[in-house]
Amino acid sequence: MRRQIPGLLYCMLLNGVLRTRWSSGFVFNLIASTFTTSTMASPNGKVCPKVVLFGDSITQGSFEEGGWGAAAANVLQRKCDVLNRGLSGYNSRWAEILLPHILPLDLLKQTHLVTVFFGANDASLPDVTPDKYVSVEDYAANLKKIVEHLKTGGLKSDQIILICPPAFYGDDWKKVCIEKGTELNRSNENTGQYSRACCQVAKDLKTHVIDLWTIMQEDKNWKRYLCDGLHLSVDGSQLLWEHLKPFFDKLAESLEMVYPDWSSIDPKNPEASLL
Repeated sequence: MRRQIPGLLYCMLLNGVLRTRWSSGFVFNLIASTFTTSTMASPNGKVCPKVVLFGDSITQGSFEEGGWGAAAANVLQRKCDVLNRGLSGYNSRWAEILLPHILPLDLLKQTHLVTVFFGANDASLPDVTPDKYVSVEDYAANLKKIVEHLKTGGLKSDQIILICPPAFYGDDWKKVCIEKGTELNRSNENTGQYSRACCQVAKDLKTHVIDLWTIMQEDKNWKRYLCDGLHLSVDGSQLLWEHLKPFFDKLAESLEMVYPDWSSIDPKNPEASLL
C-alpha cells in the first residue's frame, strides 16, 4: 500500500499553507509519494487493472459532479481503478519532467488505457504568462516524449488517447484575469495551433485523438461548454465524455469484475468463493 498523506496535511498542501521552511525536496517527495500506486492484488493474486487520466486542471476537476472522469470511473466500477493524475496549472513541459514519478513503469504495466490532456496552459501568451507558455514545437515534442514513455511501460498506441485543448472564450476568461489583476493571457486562435499540433502527434504516433477544440466549435452555441472561458462546464464535460465513452465501454466489456458477484458467493462457505 502507498503511504497516505493525512487529510489535514493534504489540505494544507493544496492551499499553500506549507511555506519555505519545509525544504522543496521534502515537499516534492511527499507529494510524489501520493501519486505512486504500488501493486494492489486481490486475495487470489490478481492485480486490479488501472486507467490513468493524465493532464492539467481540466483533468484534475474531472471527478467533480457531472465530470467526464467520474463518468469513466462509473463505467469501470468493480472492474478497474481509474486514477486521476490531473495537475492544475501544469503545462506539458512540467508534466514530461514528472513522468517517471507520476507514471512509473510498474504502474503502467497494470494500466489498460491512458488519456493525455495538456495544451490549455501551454497555449498561454508568452508576453503575458511566460511561466506557463510552451511553444507549439516544444508542446508537440513533449507529447511525443509522454507517449514514448507510456509505450516503454507496455502500452500500445491504441491504448493511448490524446485530447486536444478545448476552445477558448476570451470574454469570460477576461473577467477571471481582471479579478486576478492580470491581462488576458490566451486566445482561441492561438489555442487552435496547439490543437492541430496534438492531432499531428497522434497521427504520427498512431494513437487515438479527440480534437475537442474543433468538436466544441461545431456547435454555434459552443460557449456553453465552458464555465469560465477556459475550463469545461458540465455540458462541456458531457460533450467530451460522449467521445471518450466508446473507449471505456469497450474496455469494460473486456474486463471481469475483480471480485465475484454477491449472488455467486456461497453463504455457508464464503471463503471458498472469495479466496
